[in-house]
This record gives sequence, structure tokens and C-alpha cells, in this order.
Amino acid sequence: MEIVFSLISTTASKVLQFSGLLDTRNVLKSKKMEEKALEVYDVIRTIRDPEKPNTLEELDVVTEKCVEIQELQEDEYLIIIRFSPTVPHCSLATLIGLCLQVKLQRCLPFKHKLEIYISEGTHSTEEDINKQINDKERVAAAMENPNLREIVEQCVTEPDD
Repeated sequence: MEIVFSLISTTASKVLQFSGLLDTRNVLKSKKMEEKALEVYDVIRTIRDPEKPNTLEELDVVTEKCVEIQELQEDEYLIIIRFSPTVPHCSLATLIGLCLQVKLQRCLPFKHKLEIYISEGTHSTEEDINKQINDKERVAAAMENPNLREIVEQCVTEPDD
């Protein structure tokens, strides 16, 4: 019986592939993910660096390529951000990750899960920082600190606000 179902499934997939329906669906899904990635990038690119008068985009800390979107369910997405600190020993990498977390949680209009990482090989303590910025309890605790909260607000607030 399993062999029959396997043959039917394979045959159906081939028919869809040859008819172009399978490719069309994949192209549409891919385009949707690209649009979501650009939407996310538009949110994070204007975050200001905690030390410099520049945005993360201007410093190449974030780029369009650093955003990856995966569909988890209909209208729910996994957002993966991989940012690159300006120097391998950047003392504010955790704060930059916190700013990314806060701004995306506030600004995205769709249901999502968020993972933020330092790009591999771009920071001397990337593993420890990756754990910190993806730990919800640590993020919540950090945002309870009035000094940290003020710095984050300065970084994530749009110039027009």
C-alpha cells in the first residue's frame, strides 16, 4: 500500500512540475519572502549606532543580505538577522542586537519569531553574544534598566519621530 501511495505522490509531483504549477507556486513564495525581507530591512537599516552618528546601514552593520525569512505557517514567519559589528572586539555588539530586537518587535505588522546572530567570524565573542541577544529573559531584564532603555530608545527612534 505504501508503494502505491509513493507512486501516486511521485506522479502527482511530476504532473505539477511539468504543468508549471509547482514552479509558479515556488516563485510566488520566493517573491513573498523577498518582499518580507525588504520590509524587515527597511525597519532595521535606520537604527543608529550607539557610539557613532551613523545608521547601521551606513556602517554596513546590516545589509539587505543579512535578513533571511522563512515561512513557519500561513502568515507567521521566522526572521533571521545576521549582523556584522564594525570591529571584531566591538563592546556594543550586544547593545546593537538589543536594538534590533526592540525595533523589530515594535514595528513589524505580521506575526513572527525572531533570531538575531552576529555573522560568523566577525566578533571575538560571537557565541556568547548570540546567546544573550536571543534570550527573552535577558532582553526583558535589559529593557528594565533605565539607562540601557534610554540608549536603546535613542538608537531606534526615527529622526522624524
